[in-house]
Amino acid sequence: MADHFADRRKIDPARGATLGDGTPNDNDRVEIGPTQLAFAEWAAAGLALPDLAAMREDRWRRLTRAIVARGYGGLLLFDPLNIRYATDTTNMQLWNAHNPFRACLLCADGHMVMWEYKNSPFLVTFNPLVKELRSGATFFYNSTGDRGEAAATGFAAQVDEVMRAHAGMNRRLAVDKIMVHGLRALERAGFAVMEGEEVTERTRAIKGPDEIRAMRCAHHACEASIAEMEAFARTKVPGGGVSEDAIWAELHRANIARGGEWIETRLLASGPRTNPWFQECGPRIVAENEILAFDTDLIGCYGFCIDISRTWWLGEARPSNAMISAMHHAMDHIRVNMEMLRPGVSIDALVHGGHQLEDQYWKQKYSCKMHGVGLCDEWPYVTYPDGWTPGAFDAVLEPGMVLCVEALVSPEGGAFSIKLEDQVLITETGYENLTRYPFDPRLI
Repeated sequence: MADHFADRRKIDPARGATLGDGTPNDNDRVEIGPTQLAFAEWAAAGLALPDLAAMREDRWRRLTRAIVARGYGGLLLFDPLNIRYATDTTNMQLWNAHNPFRACLLCADGHMVMWEYKNSPFLVTFNPLVKELRSGATFFYNSTGDRGEAAATGFAAQVDEVMRAHAGMNRRLAVDKIMVHGLRALERAGFAVMEGEEVTERTRAIKGPDEIRAMRCAHHACEASIAEMEAFARTKVPGGGVSEDAIWAELHRANIARGGEWIETRLLASGPRTNPWFQECGPRIVAENEILAFDTDLIGCYGFCIDISRTWWLGEARPSNAMISAMHHAMDHIRVNMEMLRPGVSIDALVHGGHQLEDQYWKQKYSCKMHGVGLCDEWPYVTYPDGWTPGAFDAVLEPGMVLCVEALVSPEGGAFSIKLEDQVLITETGYENLTRYPFDPRLI
């Protein structure tokens, strides 16, 4: 019997064959994506949805132009987030991050080949920009054991075959991340292996119109998830017995409920565990009238990273004057540094300009003032002056870049830290702060 789309179950029964972002309105579809909850919240907020087909083509064109501009014959990708950027396909992303079983080759003529896990080639077929499907990119040790070199040699032969057909005599091949056996096999096959991360990071730094729409949607979903985590913390902590882990789990739950994907860290801490920063959440029971700080590092809807930080005071008692002073200092740090953002400003100027932290906060300051963000933390990286390396980031801001502006105000030897962070889009004339989540008035 013929299988008609009209007869199949729909994600949204009120719609026809496609959802607002152009993806199939098929309850059993292969492609992952936002849930009905996310779509309903975006509609209520009046957000424009991305055209995912247009977004994918724009990324493909941008990468192809970058390859040609550098005189490379192709770009070979193993990093799952670079593969996501090139193809918008996923397959067990976190597992793939430490077990590289997928690869994508984009040739200078635009021909794109995907090496997929041999049992799941169907995960890629929704994207017509992928012209060829293969398998055999696996040569990490726990899969190939002592035959990894042979597996890598076989993979390199496949790459050679594709490159000869689509790049001619050009043997300059950019590669992002590859196992040692794979690198050596490509070099034995006659390829001049070039730095692939420079290609992908520079290309990913500029977001196209549909990427910006997708990021706005992901940002809205993240902030809705944070609101649920905050409501849980403020309601449950006074009753006792609530751990940092339990609070953090609410953000995970709410992110997944909206079609988000994962969280890269566990950066939530309470009370004295906020100082020094970078203690990840654990079983500590959060007490009433304590400080709680977090950094989302959240991979949300459409695979976009939403990286914002807030610090809350949980309780009815008044925070200490030192906490309130530190909160104002952190807010000033973000505000003044954000005001520097506009097209044409150099990374050097961002490093050496802006707000100066007080001496008591300098030693335990954050690792950077700002950093790029897209599918994860991305190029560029804006350090403080004492971390600046001349020549590392010779670039200027351009429209379409998105940066996270950081503030960690952490008194040396103190009992608390204030962590704040906003995500900011560089526009044609200046900047737009995408982050709407309020600062805690109890600390202001």
